[in-house]
Amino acid sequence: MTTATAPEKKGGIRVAVQKLGTFLSSMIMPNIGAFIAWGIITAFFIPKGWTPNEYIGTLVSPMVTYLLPILIAYSGGRLIYEVRGGVVGAIATMGVIMGTSSPVFIGEDGSGSPMFLGAMICGPLAAWCMKKLDGIWAGKVRPGFEMLVDNFSAGIFAALGAIASMFLLTPVMNVFMTIAGNAVEFLVNNNVLFLTSVLIEPAKVLFLNNAINHGVLTPLATDQAVETGKSVLYLLEANPGPGLGVLLAYTFFGRGSARATAPGASIIHFFGGIHEIYFPYVLMKPALILAPICGGMTAVLIETISGAGLRSPAAPGSIIAILGATASDSYVGVIAGVSGAAIVSFLVASAILKFSKQTDDDLAAATARMEEMKGKKSSVGAALTGEPAETPLISKIVFACDAGMGSSAMGASVLRNKIKDAGYGNDVSVVNSAINNLTDTYDLLVCHEDLFDRAKAPTPSAVHVTVDNFMASPRYDEIVDLIRSQREATAATTTTEASTSSEGDDAAPTADKSEKKPLLVADNIVLAGTATTRYAAINEAGELLVKVGAVDGSYIDAMHEREQSVSTFMGNGLAIPHGTNESKDAIKGSAISFIRYEEPVDWGGQPTYFVVGIAGADGSHLKVLSKIAKIFGRNESVEQLKNAATKEEILEIFGKVTE
Repeated sequence: MTTATAPEKKGGIRVAVQKLGTFLSSMIMPNIGAFIAWGIITAFFIPKGWTPNEYIGTLVSPMVTYLLPILIAYSGGRLIYEVRGGVVGAIATMGVIMGTSSPVFIGEDGSGSPMFLGAMICGPLAAWCMKKLDGIWAGKVRPGFEMLVDNFSAGIFAALGAIASMFLLTPVMNVFMTIAGNAVEFLVNNNVLFLTSVLIEPAKVLFLNNAINHGVLTPLATDQAVETGKSVLYLLEANPGPGLGVLLAYTFFGRGSARATAPGASIIHFFGGIHEIYFPYVLMKPALILAPICGGMTAVLIETISGAGLRSPAAPGSIIAILGATASDSYVGVIAGVSGAAIVSFLVASAILKFSKQTDDDLAAATARMEEMKGKKSSVGAALTGEPAETPLISKIVFACDAGMGSSAMGASVLRNKIKDAGYGNDVSVVNSAINNLTDTYDLLVCHEDLFDRAKAPTPSAVHVTVDNFMASPRYDEIVDLIRSQREATAATTTTEASTSSEGDDAAPTADKSEKKPLLVADNIVLAGTATTRYAAINEAGELLVKVGAVDGSYIDAMHEREQSVSTFMGNGLAIPHGTNESKDAIKGSAISFIRYEEPVDWGGQPTYFVVGIAGADGSHLKVLSKIAKIFGRNESVEQLKNAATKEEILEIFGKVTE
């Protein structure tokens, strides 16, 4: 479903940085195990380790100098050009590795830096150049010579790439690492490293944490850890204390669904290391960003003064992973830093929540703000609620996030349990994946709203569903309802066919069963709505459903309740308000209402010209909702709806859809 051009431009820079962070994360995250292995060997076997061993200790330097950068380069190259790109990228990266570590370049007494940043640049760049080079003679090689050309072209180009990176990229990396190292040293020596929290904490909430952590902090921290055996930089982004304080504040002083879900979110955030889970809570009340900033500053100050640090990256940012990577002399400082961050963040967040106004619309407003940051609203709601006779049977579901390890793992677990409880665990598989690893082999994809633009590209055939709350999104229940309706429809069709076959020609058709009742009729259509607010528009749409006898009056309250949990604005000027799953008893029969507004209604910051009220009794409304999604996915159809002069024209555009 398309949206206006302006909002897309609005989030352009942010989305670009987010994409960069995702790409950097996709190079680092698959190799976290190697970082941990290096950290364990360092902790135990170096001369100052817990159990020094001169033989095993010789692994430390080659691993950090050669193994880790080559693994990163290979991962980055493979993302660009599969295995061929990975191999070429790894070879080319050897040039910059040697240029920054060989005594020939740095002298016998020189100290080199682990070339993680060089690998992140050289690996993907070499793979991209190889891909373009292959494209020059693609389809022009004589049959029988393909393997010869492929192998020699890769070998020659990789050799040239290694030489080029040695003499061209090495000077650039040396300058960058020197400047970055001096900057970090200045901050540490002057005890002002805590000021970095002013940038890091807001950037995390804007989903830029991967770009910061894997693109900047991890390389610098590893360089520092090689020299000192630990680095406080590993803790700047990974510390769960600031987010824990916010969630605990909501647990005691929040309202509505935010307060109800905060305790569970706290456990998953602190022990599971899924920091993304607290971002929507901050966005509900932007002033709360002060809490994690103050908490982060407190932690860094404590850790800097105490000289605490981690031996290797802690991923995900769980307290368990952090303590596992903590240097032997840093447990007191690390625990004090995490505790201090949580306490300060809790106090600041509690004060803000307690002494500021809170409304029941906070969650919906947070959703609207996240849509605004993303610059585009997903059409997934229409695709989900209106799914599906024309789409494949949902049997393979993927939950995607940046790295494929944090929020996606938790979300997949929650959704998997709901599907299992509904009795479809054996029929439907739910997995989690990093966005960069997605393939077009799934029936349905679930991701956070802010990640939709990137997740939809590799999965064009899937139904796309976005969520704003990993713990208790109503979308999970809707997915289960979709799966149930598909299975029930399939079973009903099978039963009907068997019954018809057994009755034979003697069966007398029943006139009543053949009658079909329209879902959208002229009485359900208003061409000039009078509402000026979202609240009034929902009432107007609901009253039409009550008027035609499809629902009773309590269903309108359920429509407002659903709107508070998640916005029903779908994009292209359309909103589809409907009741909660618990309001099915208020539905007497399936129907929809259609209202057009001359002046747009403000729907959580989105201009809305069309409101379609929905009441679905038994899934029979799904077909018409699928048609609505298609109509509002085409700009020409939307223009026709805007220009229609009669109710009959509206009905003609929608076509005849019956129960």
